[in-house]
Amino acid sequence: MLRTLTAVAAGKAARVAARWRGGGSAFPGLVAEKIDPAFLATALSDIPGGIVVVSGTNGKTTTTKMLAEVLRAHGRRVFSNPTGSNFTRGVISALLGEVGPTGRVRADVAVLELDEAHSIPFARAVPPTHVLLLNVARDQLDRFAEIDHTAALLGRLAGTATQGLVLNRDDAFIARIGPAVAPDARDMGGATTRAGLAAPEIRHFGVHPSIADRLPELLETDLRGDATIPTPQLGATDGLLRPIDDRVFEVVFADGRTVGPLELRQRGLAAMINATAAVTTARLLLGPDFDAASTERALRAVAPPFGRGEVIDVDGQPLELVLVKNPAGFTVALGTYDASPVATMIAINDDYADGRDVSWLYDVSFASLSTRGVALTSGVRAYDMALRLHYDDIATELVEPDLERALGAFLAATPAEPKRIFCTYTAMLALRKLLAARYDLAAMGEEAS
Repeated sequence: MLRTLTAVAAGKAARVAARWRGGGSAFPGLVAEKIDPAFLATALSDIPGGIVVVSGTNGKTTTTKMLAEVLRAHGRRVFSNPTGSNFTRGVISALLGEVGPTGRVRADVAVLELDEAHSIPFARAVPPTHVLLLNVARDQLDRFAEIDHTAALLGRLAGTATQGLVLNRDDAFIARIGPAVAPDARDMGGATTRAGLAAPEIRHFGVHPSIADRLPELLETDLRGDATIPTPQLGATDGLLRPIDDRVFEVVFADGRTVGPLELRQRGLAAMINATAAVTTARLLLGPDFDAASTERALRAVAPPFGRGEVIDVDGQPLELVLVKNPAGFTVALGTYDASPVATMIAINDDYADGRDVSWLYDVSFASLSTRGVALTSGVRAYDMALRLHYDDIATELVEPDLERALGAFLAATPAEPKRIFCTYTAMLALRKLLAARYDLAAMGEEAS
């Protein structure tokens, strides 16, 4: 107990210091963990409604936020890690903002976004009751190497779930995890594997082809000789995405229940898929308490997480921050926003959290930017990005590696028009901080929970 009390006090002090300095979201967790290695397990030991881990390459932060808000709309007290700090120490840092002196968090359920690799040590310390797996894509090749390695990590995570598992039925790498999970892990407590999300039957819903055809852009192709995985038979509570147009959709369950039609504040098919994952998981968690109307109200109100399609008012004009970190994500982002002409900036960093290897930029088609061109490239890899655009015959007006000078130049050059910045993770954090200082926005980590 003394060790826990000391860890809480020291961690909270480190948290205050980190916020005063304007960063270091994982540092307080490091302090608390060094003092009390069992802090994580202690803090989450009294949560009665389950511990949900959300993982996968793309969409973790958005899906976690959506699921947490849906559960809150049903009257549940939810602990989550809303800033996107998805390493184990980031979760501990978030806990330090919620725990009392005893080190235990008061919540009905925990919904936690976790990095694919860091989910494994978390699960060793705190076995999750439920696991939601979104997708597998080439991402941070210096950390994850080949895509099969990422899939293997997620397979190990799936095997730690003690009550329920939600899988993306359309992702070949995720779909093969279901049959591989041991029956005792999959069926504990009567809960079976839940496969939902975007439906292969999407074309039978009368959806415009331009919407249906975007689905392959989100998915990696499994090139193994045994890659044909039978489409799992629908369970009664499997949620299927039914897009109506590029902004409105429904989630249809195999037993006939429907959520929607509804429109999100975040655009694109990827956001719809994330919402479908959140709805499917919420129904699994809530059982007979699940209410479609409460779910719809929650999803309509969810603002995009920081930097993930967030729209900021900049002197009367909208500026969108769009996080990009791998070929699938960047391709989908370009496709989602290509219909609206705006001034465009691209900021590419190669810090550890971004991935050191930026060769993935050559697997993205930038043709949709050809009409207007790109106003500015920035970040550590500003010149690499400008060179990549040159190969697609995309004009770049200015290259400025310094993010602060680049943002100032971008805003000054485009005062009377909408703007969009595509940025990698650490570039997004830096730009969001600069914009927060200029326009009195909530800082990272101050988002309402």
